[in-house]
Amino acid sequence: MAATAVIHHRETSSPVPDDQPNIANAADVNSAWGGRYAAGPSAIMQAINASIGFDRKMWRQDIRGSLAHAAMLAHVGIISADDEAAIREGLTAIGAEIEAGGFPFSEALEDIHMNIEARLTERIGEAGKRLHTARSRNDQVALDVRLWTRDAIDGLDAQVADVMRAFAERAAEHAGTVMPGFTHLQPAQPTTFGHHLLAYVEMLSRDRGRLADCRARLNESPLGAAALCGTGFPIDRHMTAEALGFDRPTRNSLDSVASRDFALEFLSACAICATHLSRFAEEVVIWTNPYFNFVKLSDAFTTGSSIMPQKRNPDAAELVRAKPGRITGALVGLLTVMKGLPLTYGKDMQEDKEGIFDAAENLALALAATAGMVRDLQPVVGRMQEAAGAGFSTATDLADWLVRELKLPFRDAHHATGRLVAKAEGMGVDLAGLTITEMQAVEPRITDGVFGVLSVAASVRSRTSHGGTAPGNVAAMAKDWLERLA
Repeated sequence: MAATAVIHHRETSSPVPDDQPNIANAADVNSAWGGRYAAGPSAIMQAINASIGFDRKMWRQDIRGSLAHAAMLAHVGIISADDEAAIREGLTAIGAEIEAGGFPFSEALEDIHMNIEARLTERIGEAGKRLHTARSRNDQVALDVRLWTRDAIDGLDAQVADVMRAFAERAAEHAGTVMPGFTHLQPAQPTTFGHHLLAYVEMLSRDRGRLADCRARLNESPLGAAALCGTGFPIDRHMTAEALGFDRPTRNSLDSVASRDFALEFLSACAICATHLSRFAEEVVIWTNPYFNFVKLSDAFTTGSSIMPQKRNPDAAELVRAKPGRITGALVGLLTVMKGLPLTYGKDMQEDKEGIFDAAENLALALAATAGMVRDLQPVVGRMQEAAGAGFSTATDLADWLVRELKLPFRDAHHATGRLVAKAEGMGVDLAGLTITEMQAVEPRITDGVFGVLSVAASVRSRTSHGGTAPGNVAAMAKDWLERLA
């Protein structure tokens, strides 16, 4: 069963008509702004400024960060042990409240950070107001996004590993199942279905590597950078970093709140992985077409037509094929947001989250669908073997034989083989259909031994070089991958 990524479906803020923002009383002023503001924002300002409709997804990460921050503040003596205990109890209760669906999210409070802090103060009083000492929403949101992205990476990594397992299992099953190999989507050389599937295992293994690299680089804690310049309070950033599972705190407070390259790297890794899945999805679309008829998918991953009763549409594959569009769009969107921002924080960076959330959620769906299709599909072995011999696919084997047995330079062998292909094509036969006399008219030294290399099975068996398509190679590589993924 595919592992479940740490992804949650999009949540919305308090229900309001689609054409009207959810506006609190204009006289209400966000308490985060303090005494500087005497009047509330306009309706449009509040609507464009609020992010609670999407950043509420980070409530778990926000609470984790606040718990670590409060514990550190008490440890260094900035707040009392009693205040820390009250904060811990209050945040734990708020987490349970959100989990149960009973938390009163407010758009007037803008974001998940202020929603939780306001609720905390409502529950525990003065102690709740002490939580924000020595931090800013700038380092708080940077922390939450890093934590959320790290959790998402862990979930996606498990899913990618599961898809790799699915491919490797089917590759082991079909190590010797012959199929055509293509270049330019034209018949090229015979290969095996197992070898073809293992190509995707290799691609996905690099995707896991990219996610792991991204995780390693983002695994530094920005908490304590405060608004941009750090803080004069005697905080212990190493303590909070360790408590939250980071390798270390970030080393520059400006960079800590200004940078989202970890998010860009994450989106890039997601886009590349989605592109790999899309390539396989496109092949499923091609292979299930009756004119190819290489594989069949069951009812579980196909749909019918509202008007054509005979149709079996590979909709799961088509939807996976579409996912790179929105995931790559999220990457380009965030690159565009970040490209002209001066240091440090700008509210533009509020636009980072929806793309990250959407990309992770949709990659998780694409991975689950791909794992399902790989395990579901049934190769039409006879049809693939028949197609593997079409288009003079053993021509390279003939050229190699001329080099190996007759010691022809490869370019001369290539030319002679081309002439033999043209002769066979003109006669309406494949290469093995030519007589020895007809072959010798092109190259007099050819012997009957040439017929031993012209079959599809012989061609596939001969590809024993490291990484080649020979069934023994494929079986060994599939076994190796399954052991590594166990």
